[in-house]
Amino acid sequence: MSLPPQPLSPLDGRYRPAVSELGEFLSEAGLNRARVHVEIEWLIAQTDRSFAGTPPLTADQKAALRQVVADFGQPDIDELATLEATTRHDVKAVEYYVRARLADLGLASIAELTHFAATSEDINNLSYALTVKQAVFEVWLPRFDHVIALFAGLAEQHAETPILSHTHGQPATPSTVGKEFAVYAYRLGRIRSQIAGSEFLGKFSGATGTFSAHVAVDPAIDWVSVSRSFVDGLGLTWNPLTTQIESHDWQAELYDRVAHANRVLHNVATDIWTYISMGYITQIPVAGATGSSTMPHKINPIRFENAEANLELSSALFSSLSETLVTSRLQRDLTDSSAQRNIGVAFGHSMLALDNITRGLGEISINADAMADDLDGNWEVLGEAIQTVIRAEITAGRSTISDPYALLKELTRGHRVSQADLVAFVEGLDIGDAAKARLTALTPATYTGLAASLVSYLR
Repeated sequence: MSLPPQPLSPLDGRYRPAVSELGEFLSEAGLNRARVHVEIEWLIAQTDRSFAGTPPLTADQKAALRQVVADFGQPDIDELATLEATTRHDVKAVEYYVRARLADLGLASIAELTHFAATSEDINNLSYALTVKQAVFEVWLPRFDHVIALFAGLAEQHAETPILSHTHGQPATPSTVGKEFAVYAYRLGRIRSQIAGSEFLGKFSGATGTFSAHVAVDPAIDWVSVSRSFVDGLGLTWNPLTTQIESHDWQAELYDRVAHANRVLHNVATDIWTYISMGYITQIPVAGATGSSTMPHKINPIRFENAEANLELSSALFSSLSETLVTSRLQRDLTDSSAQRNIGVAFGHSMLALDNITRGLGEISINADAMADDLDGNWEVLGEAIQTVIRAEITAGRSTISDPYALLKELTRGHRVSQADLVAFVEGLDIGDAAKARLTALTPATYTGLAASLVSYLR
């Protein structure tokens, strides 16, 4: 027996609750609603200019037309599907749908202005720009902002909690937990500013971007000004020079920025996963949850592993979109049409990762005791401080040591060094008493420099 129809993508099945808000804009229905919106606004723009002798629509008539967009729902989705089954053309189906609404509202006299002098791509490029802009600012960016805020909060909370750093996986100059989380928040915040400053371009200039049909109808009209005013009025940035399609460069720029954000988040997820494996971060047990089907003790860091996988998928899709969309053979080919239908999938995997990181951060705690133990077991990291102080003492004429780096390398490289070892070593150095006092008072936990105060740069 065959299964009943099932969602093929996990975004529409298992993970739907985490990403469903994107469907409001980046689904086929969301795109069709935007197409209806663009067609109706173009009708209103033409009648506002009394084009072809049409009287301007009344305020009530405009409101009634715009209500078609506001009320767009399942019956309209079904009607468009029926129309497209005949037209075999999605934008033509939208045109017939709008014509039917004009007849319903007693506005059949302006029906021929529906889709007037427009190529399908005039409608599509504006519709995609509108839906992507809404999805970014109303859905994706608020989730992204929340993750940044969580990292900033952890940075403030743990600004002074010392942690042993690891460069190349080896013990290194200590930092603080807060400073390390602040690095994540700062990186993500910069990318966030770039995404928020993105342009969303649109064109409305006919079959090959030349306004040819427009001029043939009425060469006296300033069609360039009409186009610019219409695109600007939709809240988009007008693109004056295009082929049949808007060139999609803004999309490539945006998707590269979101992919960059994904990759930074991927780095964050792998770091937190590693800190969990080291015991620096512990996971809070969730009642009823199972970590392993055979090992009852385990709490697997699945939130961060799930985030990693989805960030990789999202970035791969965004990279593919960026590469594909900037190329169109001569004045038009349809490679962009199929590619753009996956914009929602790319954002969906990123959204799912944001959801997992958010939930994961709510299920961890900082294990300051484990960090303190590791710091106390790695006194050799103070070798940097000692040899640097010796250099300063030599320069100031208070020491005759010839090669401080080699001296400390011999003492610390490949060896475990205790506090007593280092104190004895420092006491025997040919340096000033003040320098000796500073160095013998130093511990791995206090050798964090300005790490705690650097967190303030997030404010």
